[in-house]
Amino acid sequence: MWRKAMGLAAALVFIGFGAVLVSLFRWQILRGEEMSNAALDQSLRSTTLSAMRGTIYDATGKVLAQSASVWTVVLEPAYFENYDDPEAARRKVASGLASILDMDEEEVYEKTQGNSYFVYLKRRVETSIRDEINQFLEDNELSAGVRLIEDYKRYYPYGTVASTVLGFTGTDGQGLEGLELQYDTELSGTAGRLISAQNALGTDMPFEYEQYVEAEDGYNLVLTIDETVQSILEKYLAEGVEQFNVKNGAVAILMDVDTGAILGMATTPTYDPNDPFTIYDEGLQAEIDALSGEEQDEAFNAAQLKQWRNKAVTDTYYPGSVFKMCTYAMGLEEGVVSEDSTFTCTGGITVPGWDDPINCWYHAGHGTETFREGLYNSCNPWAIHIGQLLGGETFAKYREAFGFTESTGIDLPGEATTLYHSEEELVLTASNLAVESFGQNFSITPIHMITAAAAIANGGYLVTPHVMDRIVDQDGNIVETADTSYRRQVVSQETCDVIIDILRQNVEEGTATGGYVAGYRVCGKTGTSEKVAQHNEDPSKPMEYIASYCGFAPAEDPKYALLVFFDEPDDDTNGGYNGGNAVAGPYFAKMMEEILPYLGVEAQYSDEEYAALDTVAPNVTGLTLEEAYAELEEAGLTYSVVGDESDGSIEVTAQVPQSGGAVPKEGKVVLYTNGYDEESTYVEVPSFIGYDVTNASYVASINQLQISVSGSSSDAAEVTGQSIAAGEKVQIGTVITLSFVDNTNAETGATVESE
Repeated sequence: MWRKAMGLAAALVFIGFGAVLVSLFRWQILRGEEMSNAALDQSLRSTTLSAMRGTIYDATGKVLAQSASVWTVVLEPAYFENYDDPEAARRKVASGLASILDMDEEEVYEKTQGNSYFVYLKRRVETSIRDEINQFLEDNELSAGVRLIEDYKRYYPYGTVASTVLGFTGTDGQGLEGLELQYDTELSGTAGRLISAQNALGTDMPFEYEQYVEAEDGYNLVLTIDETVQSILEKYLAEGVEQFNVKNGAVAILMDVDTGAILGMATTPTYDPNDPFTIYDEGLQAEIDALSGEEQDEAFNAAQLKQWRNKAVTDTYYPGSVFKMCTYAMGLEEGVVSEDSTFTCTGGITVPGWDDPINCWYHAGHGTETFREGLYNSCNPWAIHIGQLLGGETFAKYREAFGFTESTGIDLPGEATTLYHSEEELVLTASNLAVESFGQNFSITPIHMITAAAAIANGGYLVTPHVMDRIVDQDGNIVETADTSYRRQVVSQETCDVIIDILRQNVEEGTATGGYVAGYRVCGKTGTSEKVAQHNEDPSKPMEYIASYCGFAPAEDPKYALLVFFDEPDDDTNGGYNGGNAVAGPYFAKMMEEILPYLGVEAQYSDEEYAALDTVAPNVTGLTLEEAYAELEEAGLTYSVVGDESDGSIEVTAQVPQSGGAVPKEGKVVLYTNGYDEESTYVEVPSFIGYDVTNASYVASINQLQISVSGSSSDAAEVTGQSIAAGEKVQIGTVITLSFVDNTNAETGATVESE
C-alpha cells in the first residue's frame, strides 16, 4: 500500500515539476522577449519632446511662418514631501499657478497630490506666462514641484497674407492645409523623447533616472512667393470684390512664364492662419450667429471650409474667351488657318446637333474678319470655325498638350480634376467641339489656365507651376530644389510670336483695353464665362458669370503672366457690364502697374503717355506762402490758399496733396495756413462711374477735387472705378484716381443657350 502511495506522490511531484518547467519554457523562452518588453514598458515612461517645425520664407527672405517657443507646465507631486510643510507648499503652488494660468485652484491643488514625478498641468503656455511662473517660484522660494518643458507654437507674422497658400497646423503641430500639409514631413522634423523610470507601484522616479533623446528640427522652405507681390494682389482683389459685390470669391495668380514659379496667388475669401477656426468675414459670422441649431452648425462648417479653400487650385470653372488664345494657337500651329485667313461672323453660327445658333457675344455680327481681328474681337464663331477645321481628334491632341487634361503638378494639396468632353464626344458631337473651342462647357482650374497662357508667352513650352523654390536644413544647406525644366513643347516660337502680337494689339485697341498699363506693352485676353451648369439647376434665376482677364508683359519679351477673375460680379454696380474687360481688366492693370516696376521691368513711355503722367507734389509745408508759391510755380503746379493769405510771410501748416503724393501735371496744391473753419475744408466725393474723361474732369472741378487718369485713353473710355468711394468726405484738392475702360468693343455674356 505504502509503495502505491509513494508512487502516486512521485507521479504528482513529477507532473508538478513538469508543469513548472513547461511554464518556465513558455514564459522565458517562447515569450521571453515579449515579457521583457512588457516589463520594460511598465518600468519606463516616455514623453514626446516636440521638434521645432521648419520656417517658411518668402522669396526675399521674409518669414511667413515660424515656430516659437511655448511651454508645458508640469507638476512633480512627490517633491512636495521635501518641503518643511508639504501641505502649505501645495496650497501656495495651487493658488499661484491657478491665478497665472487662469485655472481653477482646486483643480490645480488636486494635481499636486500623490507620489508621481510627472503630471501635466497646462500646455502651450506663452513665454511671458512662463516668466511669470518663474518669478512666482523665485519670490516664494519654491525650488521643486514645478517644471517647465519647452514646446513650440506656429505663428504667421503677416496674418492673412498668402493664408490659403500657407495653410495652418493643428494643436499637435501637424499640417492641416496648404503648404503646411503638402510639406508636413519635411517641416516636421523628428520628435525627441524624455524617458523616465517608474517604480513597482507605477510612480515616476526622480529626474536623475531620466534620459533625453534630442529632437531633430524640421527643414525650412524658401518659396517663390514674394510677400510684396502677394500683398499687392490681395489688396486689389479685395477692392474688386467689394466694388462689384462679388458673390463667390475671386482669384489672382502671378507666374514667371519661363520657370513656372508662382510669385503671388491670392484668393477670396481668406482667413487668419493664426486663428484659422474663426470665420474671418465678420459680416458672414453675423449671419451665422443669427441662425440656430443644426442650421447654424452647417453654415459655420461650410464657411470654414470655404475660407480655407485655395480657389486657384481646388475649384474649377469655365475659362471662357481667355481660352481662345489656345484655340487660335492650335489652328495656326496645325496650319488649318493663317494670318491671311478670313471668316464672316453674322452674329451666330449653327452647328449639327444644336437646334439654336450659338451666338457671338456681339449679336449684330462682326462681319468679315481676318484671323487677327477674330482674336482681338474675341469672336465666338471664328473660334468655332477653327475648331471645326481642326476636328475633334486634333483639338483633343492640343488640349492635352496644353495640360488641360492632367494635373499641372503644382505642389499644393487638393488640385481639382478637370472636366472635359472625351475625344470621341468631340468627334461625334459637333456642338461639344464648338463650345469647347471658345472656352465653354468644360471645366479647368485657374492654375491650368495661367500655365497654358505661360506656354504661349514663353515660346510654346509647358512649365510646372510651383510655390516651393528650395528646401534647406537648419544650417542653410540645400536639401532639394524645384524642377523648373519644361514638360514639353506645345506650339512653336513662330506661332507664339503671332499670338503675342495680336494680344498686344488687343490691349491697345481690341476687346482687352481694360488691362492697359501706361509705359508697358501688355498682352491680354478677356473672358466672360457663363455658369451654364448652375443656371440649368434653376433656370428661374438669372445667368451668373465669371469675369476674367489673363495676360502677360512685357510684350517684347514676356516675363510675367497674370490671371485675375471675379466669380459672380454684380453688373448693377458697373453700369450693366459683366465682362472681363470691364470688371477684371482694370484690376489686372492696377496690379501690373505696381508689380512690374517692383520686379525691375522698366517702363518705356510713349510721348503721349509721358505727357499724361502725374507729377509729385513737392514738400512746401513749413515754408512761407511766398516760398511755397515759388516752389510750386517752378514745379509747373498751381495753388490756392485756405486760411489767412494776407501776408507772404505766413507759414504753410498743411498741404493737399501731401508731400510726395501724386498730382496731375499742371494740377493744384491747396495750401493751408490758419484762421479757417476746418469743417468747411471737406467736400463729399461724387460718383464718377460712367463719365468720360471730359465730364469726369468737370465734375471734379465743381466739387473742388482733382482726378488722376488710369487705364484707357480712348475718347470712348468711361470710368469704371474710383480710388475713393462716392459719399466719403475728403479735403479740398484731394486727387481721386479714376479707372477708365473703353467698353465699346467689350465682350459680354449670353452666348450659349441653356442645354
